[in-house]
Amino acid sequence: MEKELFVYVDGKFQPKSEAKISVYDHGLLYGDGVFEGIRAYNGYVFKLKEHIERLYRSAGVILLDIPISRQEMIDAVVETLRRNNLRDSYIRLVVTRGVGDLGLDPRKCRKATIIVITDVIRLTDDDKKEKGMRALFVWVKRDSVDATSHEVKSLNYMNSILAKIEANNFGCDEAICLDRDGHVSEGVAENVFILKDGSIITPPTSTGTLIGITRDVVLKMAPKLGYTALEMDITPTDVFTADEAFFTGTAAEIVPIVEVNKRMIGDGKPGPVTKRLMQEFEKVIRDPKEGTPIYK
Repeated sequence: MEKELFVYVDGKFQPKSEAKISVYDHGLLYGDGVFEGIRAYNGYVFKLKEHIERLYRSAGVILLDIPISRQEMIDAVVETLRRNNLRDSYIRLVVTRGVGDLGLDPRKCRKATIIVITDVIRLTDDDKKEKGMRALFVWVKRDSVDATSHEVKSLNYMNSILAKIEANNFGCDEAICLDRDGHVSEGVAENVFILKDGSIITPPTSTGTLIGITRDVVLKMAPKLGYTALEMDITPTDVFTADEAFFTGTAAEIVPIVEVNKRMIGDGKPGPVTKRLMQEFEKVIRDPKEGTPIYK
């Protein structure tokens, strides 16, 4: 029988089948909380410190007090991986507002709930990385930056869920959302890049885009490979006429986009620049200097 994984909940390790939170937790009732998706490769947690920093930044924006320090949070992630004897894993780190009442008032929540799940995930089939994804610009717009901005990685993902449903309904692999001005924002859980006139371009955060960890790796990696990397507004037409396009994300890593709204991107196959970025990214995630060791 396969050994059951442990889940960290508020300092205690519980078997996966027994791990639970209160039905009065505001994370469940109102999507009130923040989270991070993190990857471990070959015994190292990739960019763990960067993920933890983003978690605390997101919490600060929504005035959510995390009751443990950054180092204690890092230790909790690493110890959960050790308890589960994992070297390669997808990690879901969740901090909710905590247990309150049925009202909205966050002051009723006396202490945040902290959850660490370490498991595996496969959002993208290998053939999608080899052949590319078909995407769809959907009617669901990204919330504006003065609303529940996607710059904060919150538990409220209804915007993305609706976009994903629309893509599913049209038989596409993924959705791409626009902002209220019609500029490209991001996918449902990924950042979007295009290659146009020799430059690698991704939308700025003014479109409500999350500052992705993988996005940041690509923006820093591209100039080292001889490419110009830009953050600037992108229109749907820019995407339709791009030489190449791809998604980036912690779970997805780098995935080519070969079609958007039935328009072929480039020659309809993953492009050479995207392939090179994918190859170089594989080197980065396997570099021990880029991660936190699980086992010492």
